[in-house]
Amino acid sequence: VQIYQELKSKQFSETFKKTITRRDGIRSFGGTSGVSSEGTQHSYSDEEKVAFVNWINKSLAKDPDCQHVLPINPDNESLFTSLRDGILLCKMINLSQPDTIDERVINTKKLTTFKMTENLVLALNSASAIGCTVVNIDAHDLMAGKPHLVLGLLWQIIKVGLFADIEISRNEGQCTQTHALFLGLNCLICLLIDGEELDHLMSLSPEELLLRWVNYHLRNAGTDTIRNFSEDIKDSRAYFYLLDQIASHEEPRLDCRQFVSPHDVTSGNSKLNLAFVANLFNMHAGLQKAQINGNDIDTAHIEGESREEKTFRNWINSLGVNPYVNHLYCDLCDGLVILQLYEKVNVPVNWKRVNNPPYPNLGANMKKLENCNYAVELGRDVAHFSLVGIGGENLNEGSPVHTLSLVWQLMRRYTVLVLSDLGDGEKVGDQIILNWVNTTLSQKRKDTQISSFKDKLISTSLPVIDLIDAIAPGTVKWDMVNRGDRGVLKDADKLDNAKYAVSLARKIGARVYALPDDLVEVKPKMVLTLFACLMGHGLKKVNR
Repeated sequence: VQIYQELKSKQFSETFKKTITRRDGIRSFGGTSGVSSEGTQHSYSDEEKVAFVNWINKSLAKDPDCQHVLPINPDNESLFTSLRDGILLCKMINLSQPDTIDERVINTKKLTTFKMTENLVLALNSASAIGCTVVNIDAHDLMAGKPHLVLGLLWQIIKVGLFADIEISRNEGQCTQTHALFLGLNCLICLLIDGEELDHLMSLSPEELLLRWVNYHLRNAGTDTIRNFSEDIKDSRAYFYLLDQIASHEEPRLDCRQFVSPHDVTSGNSKLNLAFVANLFNMHAGLQKAQINGNDIDTAHIEGESREEKTFRNWINSLGVNPYVNHLYCDLCDGLVILQLYEKVNVPVNWKRVNNPPYPNLGANMKKLENCNYAVELGRDVAHFSLVGIGGENLNEGSPVHTLSLVWQLMRRYTVLVLSDLGDGEKVGDQIILNWVNTTLSQKRKDTQISSFKDKLISTSLPVIDLIDAIAPGTVKWDMVNRGDRGVLKDADKLDNAKYAVSLARKIGARVYALPDDLVEVKPKMVLTLFACLMGHGLKKVNR
């Protein structure tokens, strides 16, 4: 009897689990991570897998380098094996952020395990450079096709692309030109509500702007607004009125039926509904140029995100801070993200001194200011940063000059931290990095040498490419490198070399955040970080 009861209990348990999994579209599996404990359960959503597969199939259908794996079957586990050679991931990154990866660097033929690993390392380091968090993922996880890690990374990459144009300063330029994908002039500023300051609208996250956009059309349709992309979307009423407003007729004609199925809508899958709305916005925003009292709103003072700001923001997000940073200055004004960055560079934070949200209605800014004051105190007294003339109020007010100064010092400390660890704790300064670069180049009998991180020779990227070849012999395809006429390169050739150099650095394992333009323009700060990353990778190889 006891044996019978145990067998029936086990049978019921397994049947129940299958029923729950089937009903919710959730698949569970055990211990997928190399560092996870035995028996750890991970899960993933079938609906999300299907949505991502369909997006990949459509987006890369004509890419000649992907034909060996496309189309991916959405009804089985093909997605997880299709990504193991790294090519699809690299292509998806370039789809979301064009030119992130120089595709000359991607291994596409005679793919050995080593070459596939190189592609995956390139993809991970490039994903990090566009702001994806990859701290607990490595090439082996992706090659093994671990579902929760693969889907998590894919969602981050897809979201970066979907949200790329959902930002006021970037979007405003489209109001003055006709765009084939838009059913009208795409002007987010018309989403301003009565009495709202433009600065507040500009501080909203892409998710908040999308919600504002949907409600703008719902109000115009004379129907109720929504508060989220889950519960409030389940009855499809909002979609009916939204699509009617922007297209007049049925949704399939808009060529935007991506990410959601009827079940995803009725189940309130917020991630997929958000992706659907973002894609719909990008294709058919249906907005008109904003006016107040019949006059156009002056947008001349709206400035887009600079390259430096974007690099810093992507670096911050790649470290997995919470909340995600959409706008460098206003999202750092409560000090919380800065304090998290201190912990990333081994500066201890007393979290009992930190005020966390939700902040009180009265005195909210004072709580944020206290955090900023503490951040400056840590930088000055513990990290020993140069913060002359910088106070907590500067960070709290979102002062660009002061915020950039602190963030740069945090990024520099983060970059050289690995060098200190490899050098038995020795403090690593600029001169040590410079000496290592030149010594390594001369030991490998390279012709290039640099006098400083401002050396004009860096604009050719030849010292970087030579250094990569010195660290990882055989990596550089020299027929891809422009050497110019008597060492003189045209600007186009310099940029070509820079793109190649940055992607090569990421491919060999250096987590580089500098951009090709930083090399061409010889931006000393970013040049320093690139050489420091290469030095760190080179020293790791020596110490293995």
